[in-house]
Amino acid sequence: MPDITIPSLTLNNGVDIPQLGFGVFQVPPEDTQRVVEAALEVGYRHLDTAAAYRNEAGVGAAIAAAGIPREELFVTTKLRNGEQGKPFEAFEDSRRALGLDYVDLYLIHWPVPSLGLFVSAWQAMEKLLANELVRSIGVSNFLPEHLDTLLVSAEVTPAVNQIELHPTFQQRELASLCREKGIAVEAYSPLGQGTDLNAEAVEAIAAAHGSTPAQVVLAWHLSQGTIVIPKTANADRMAENFAAAALGLTPSEVEQIGRLDSGHRIGSDPATASHTQL
Repeated sequence: MPDITIPSLTLNNGVDIPQLGFGVFQVPPEDTQRVVEAALEVGYRHLDTAAAYRNEAGVGAAIAAAGIPREELFVTTKLRNGEQGKPFEAFEDSRRALGLDYVDLYLIHWPVPSLGLFVSAWQAMEKLLANELVRSIGVSNFLPEHLDTLLVSAEVTPAVNQIELHPTFQQRELASLCREKGIAVEAYSPLGQGTDLNAEAVEAIAAAHGSTPAQVVLAWHLSQGTIVIPKTANADRMAENFAAAALGLTPSEVEQIGRLDSGHRIGSDPATASHTQL
């Protein structure tokens, strides 16, 4: 593979994050080390996991085996919903599983408004940040009302909001609000779990560039300053996704993909989601 430079974004606290990362959602724990080692071999340096995925140990084992200098890696994990009431203990469990001295980005995985705990959890995460156990803190799946509630008492503005975002579910209002507040937008399920790759516009743009539909959609995300974390266990697909960083789309092509928004969410609605992930 030719040398490909992954662009970085500077978060609101001055920390740089690679804009294209590798996610391990739904990667079985027994496969995680192998899969992440393959991703690191391709060139990924931004890894996204979560306590709820139950594969942090595999991510940590892959990092240890790869021997890549720690400062070259950006590692994200997340506070499990059912542990919002004990964030310090939950963080230590994650950090030990990863085998790391610090985590680059720690997120509240879901707001779970029915618990009423995400504000106190955030205050604990601010202490983790102050103690340099994490380099940045953020949220995931937070809607405008959750952000408003959090920011009333927060001393630190979230660096990131990781949300479901793909061509057919763009959450424009939420993304704009985040950017207005200096919160970077990070897309999970960036390919619509594969469903958005069959759109006629995506296929036509891919044919015009001699690229794949997945590369086109990822390049669309990157063109808008969105952080993106595609997941695959296939090494060839890893390389394919990584190469999206070298694909430039025209403004017209970006606009065509933008017109695919249907407002159809694939995952749970953060306004009502209450799963504990335990």
